[in-house]
Amino acid sequence: MKLTLFFTQLFILSALSVTAQRTDSDQLETSEGMVTIQPILHGTLALMWNDQTIYVDPYGGAEAFAGVDDPDMILITDIHGDHMNLETLKAIETKGVPMVVPQAVADQLPKELQQQLVVIGNGETIEQLGIGIEALPMYNLPEALDSRHPKGRGNGYLLGIGDKIIYISGDTEDIDEMRALENIDVAFVCMNLPYTMSVEQAADAVVEFKPDVVYPFHYRGSDGLSNVDKFKQIVEGENENIEVRLRAWYPSN
Repeated sequence: MKLTLFFTQLFILSALSVTAQRTDSDQLETSEGMVTIQPILHGTLALMWNDQTIYVDPYGGAEAFAGVDDPDMILITDIHGDHMNLETLKAIETKGVPMVVPQAVADQLPKELQQQLVVIGNGETIEQLGIGIEALPMYNLPEALDSRHPKGRGNGYLLGIGDKIIYISGDTEDIDEMRALENIDVAFVCMNLPYTMSVEQAADAVVEFKPDVVYPFHYRGSDGLSNVDKFKQIVEGENENIEVRLRAWYPSN
């Protein structure tokens, strides 16, 4: 019940002038064209590449995507309402749009979307729109079937766009599979207690797998926003070659 209330409150928050306060987009140059990275809200982002737009965990209603092109592909990481958000999926244009999802998400999406689903599990790889997609584990520690995020239910994602690799953590702790990553150009890493991991856990993992650029995202927890300034201080203090980008993922009150 508390978790449901949390997601409801966060969805209401998303309607509060999201687009008016949206952070600027960033650019990532690849061997096959420029990728525009647009933070949206919480764990939601959009990637634009070669006239194609990818939504990751669309959330916040249609207003959260005002001014952003309709999606050509949607990635969903898990079943919780801030990732698989039916209200937002109904509000945005999804007709004929492939949706890359884990089986647990496919099992809960409505019948009218089933033909669009591309189901992928941990360790599997596919290609969509010229983008290589690998599903990675995301889970809480210690591993338990009754945890908020049991191993095997949800997907983190590796996206291969041109010669660049983008990592999207999903809801996870600092698991071995994250720590073992190599050659990551851009990483989106969650940090919100008690749902995923602490700032210190996230920073320690990032220092170990050494992405070129990391965005802390999905950082609103039960006690408010995590201290992403501390995350940046720890990471860049340990490795000055890792660029930590702090962006406005939440509307201010």
